[in-house]
Amino acid sequence: MSEAEQPIDDGVPSDQSSDDADDEFEPVQVFPESEEMDLRPGADNCYKCSTCDTNCPVAEVDDEFPGPKFQGPEQWRLKRQDDHDIDESVMKCSNCMRCDSSCPSDVPLSQMHNTARGEYVEENMSKFSREYIRNRMLANYRRLAPLASMFPRTANFVMGLSVTKWLGEKTLGVTSERDFPEFATETFREWWTKRGGAHVESEDKRIAYFHGCYSNYNTPEVAKALVRVYEHFGYEIMVPDQSCSGTPMFANGMLDDARRAAETNVRELAAAIEDGADIIASCSSCSMSIRQEYPELFDFEDTDTVAEHTWDAVEYLRVHEDLEAELEGTSVGDEFDDFAYHAPCHSRNQGLDGQTIEVMDAIDGIEAHDVGDSCSGISGTYGWKEENYETSMKIGEDMFEHMAAAEAETGLTECPTCSMQMEHGTGYEIRHTLEVLEAALVGSSAQPTPATEPN
Repeated sequence: MSEAEQPIDDGVPSDQSSDDADDEFEPVQVFPESEEMDLRPGADNCYKCSTCDTNCPVAEVDDEFPGPKFQGPEQWRLKRQDDHDIDESVMKCSNCMRCDSSCPSDVPLSQMHNTARGEYVEENMSKFSREYIRNRMLANYRRLAPLASMFPRTANFVMGLSVTKWLGEKTLGVTSERDFPEFATETFREWWTKRGGAHVESEDKRIAYFHGCYSNYNTPEVAKALVRVYEHFGYEIMVPDQSCSGTPMFANGMLDDARRAAETNVRELAAAIEDGADIIASCSSCSMSIRQEYPELFDFEDTDTVAEHTWDAVEYLRVHEDLEAELEGTSVGDEFDDFAYHAPCHSRNQGLDGQTIEVMDAIDGIEAHDVGDSCSGISGTYGWKEENYETSMKIGEDMFEHMAAAEAETGLTECPTCSMQMEHGTGYEIRHTLEVLEAALVGSSAQPTPATEPN
């Protein structure tokens, strides 16, 4: 047995530890009362180790940020004493969740951070402050996007004005350094309705697509690619009603908003599972949220079932289909050249960081160059805040340099906000893995005549 596999002595008798290990981890409230703290086995072993701090991209470039060790276990111990409040530095955590995958003792760090942020926002942040209003708006993109998508060209023009970005920074603290993402002239769900829904029916192969906010309002081409790739493999596709995955809400301490969104998603996705579907997400942060954060923070009926049936889009095809064999001998013609590939933190945390490189290797004529394991730095809404912008760019420097050194001038990633940072730091066009798979597997048939399918 390797050192990493050695059991941890947590002070519990061996027979009891064996029984506990068989039990599923239950969601808990980490901070309210010390006697209610029922953390994962190993949480109290967090004393001398600082692996999470050395893997934290924010702590690496920001000397004032105390790191995930303090934000999690150390602050948890302080909270056992009534005279300690949540430290405001918890709002500097970017929610990249690298600390979870790096911890050798399985301490529920991101769960502790999410709970701490929620408590800090609830008890210490004025609901009339600029920071709260800004964070609430960023966290609830799903509520604002439908308004912009009603008049996408007007919204894109107004949001692209220098004066708009200047006002956003001066009034709300949204950095003026970034360009707002453009809204599509037709959302994915509008396209799906116009298309007539699924073009394949199958009782044996059925998925429910959790497209998330960004693929619906901003990059429907990614969602369309997923539909065409999965139909190529004979899957019937369902597109259930859904809310935001909750990722930006967790990152901003808006746990009540996240709970409402999660309740909707769990209910709708559980119904799809009842109909024989597995849940597929094209955004790595969405799949991470449903798989990990929902079971850790919420106790709705079917939460665990939904988490267990949720997959990353490429991962699912690699497990359930012989994807590499299907791609053998395919090419993408002149549509794509080589890629500089960045694996998002939330893909790495799910153990999926190497899959895109392997999949791309099976396609003739293109190569995906891995640009390293550094964080992109934007971490969802984190890099959009004026006070975090410089830190965000410092974190991303390593990725920018590796992209520039790679023999490619197009970026590739599965995370929409990582793609924003990649484009912002390099000027490269950024594509999604599913778009490349569509070009290789479906090719010219991805653009059928209007009589059969609107583009």
